[in-house]
Amino acid sequence: MSNRIVTVLFLLLVCALRSPAAIIGTNTPAPSLTADRIAALPAKTRSIWQKYLQQSERQRRADQEFLQTEMRKYGIKEAIVPSVGRWTRRLSLNESTAFYRQPEARRIADIVVSFQTPAGGWSKNMDFTQHPRAPGEAFAPNNSSRFLGQADYDAPHDTNWNYVGTFDNNASTTQLRYLGKVITAVGTKTGAVYRASFLRGIDYILAAQYPNGGWPQVWPLQGGYHDAITYNDNAMVNVLNLLFDVAAGTNDYSFVPLRTRTLAAASMKRGIDCILATQIIENGRRTAWCQQHDPLTLEPESARNYEMPSLCASESDDVMMFLMRLPHPDNRVVEAVEAAAAWFEKTQVNDVAFRRDGENGRRVVPSPGNGPVWARYYQIGTDRPIFGDRDKTIHDDVNEISLERRNGYSWYNSGPAQALEQYAVWSKSHPPK
Repeated sequence: MSNRIVTVLFLLLVCALRSPAAIIGTNTPAPSLTADRIAALPAKTRSIWQKYLQQSERQRRADQEFLQTEMRKYGIKEAIVPSVGRWTRRLSLNESTAFYRQPEARRIADIVVSFQTPAGGWSKNMDFTQHPRAPGEAFAPNNSSRFLGQADYDAPHDTNWNYVGTFDNNASTTQLRYLGKVITAVGTKTGAVYRASFLRGIDYILAAQYPNGGWPQVWPLQGGYHDAITYNDNAMVNVLNLLFDVAAGTNDYSFVPLRTRTLAAASMKRGIDCILATQIIENGRRTAWCQQHDPLTLEPESARNYEMPSLCASESDDVMMFLMRLPHPDNRVVEAVEAAAAWFEKTQVNDVAFRRDGENGRRVVPSPGNGPVWARYYQIGTDRPIFGDRDKTIHDDVNEISLERRNGYSWYNSGPAQALEQYAVWSKSHPPK
């Protein structure tokens, strides 16, 4: 564990002992992946990371130059901003095969293809019901936070180039899954354009993968917490689940060529290695995962002002469920799942609910018989629930944070219960080794 994390944990523990409910610390920003940081790596690993960063920088410039050239060609002074759509509007993945043959489904697929970045990915919060991308139209909508404060960790380095190619909010993986369904429905000949776009998207995923097997939230890299290995909103798990299906080459992915399937399988294996390497160890025992991990040190990292280094129940359950999906898990995977299940059993909370309490907004209130539920974040070393606020303060009582953050974030959830239910079945055929 890095000296910085140890120092932060020590200060949090000292503060926590002073009061049963208090501000117990201040969140600090996550570092970007930079040339200077890579230069400090051991010689045997430095070269591959330098090549990765250089490729990211080249691709970012190429993406930007593509749009600028297009704008000059059509005499456009300011890029058109596309419509915002919550998550990925109208990209339904649960319809019948007949649905994806319909003209409307193919019209939306055409829009999806048109907004694919030169790098091969997609932005988030896109509305795919309007029209194909027009010349000079940006590849991303306005994804800036409405609550930016001074020195906010969520402030983009470039307001005109934000989340252009990302795995956040199910982006890129959802577009690829939608295209896969349309290709399967219409056939590879009719769906040739969609197939080409799909394969470019898989190449994008492969290019974005870090040398240690993780994925950043945004690629080409954007800096700040976006460079971290990202489990938040299941970004990395969504990628791995897609690669699992592509590698299998069944159902919606039978059209994928063997070479791509082989590359997907190898990429997935490296991703699994990263999951195992980032599982947090407390007192010699494996536990769960943070929302973000530093790409070089693999240490837990912060993200937005109110998202601190911690054990994160709401993302760790999906990591655990992905590992249980593997058909032939080795000893390392079995041990990781066993440890995560034990940690979920240990940290469950009962007889409380997080719900609206009149004018006080959402609060934790007594609720006999309710549960189990889990806090989103737990303090590393104590497994004590912790909560962040927009002013970067860290609290040990969710009822003490601002009304806006209490109402606007999922501080408690019951998601791990599903993982434990699945584990009860999985463990019978995968006993500890």
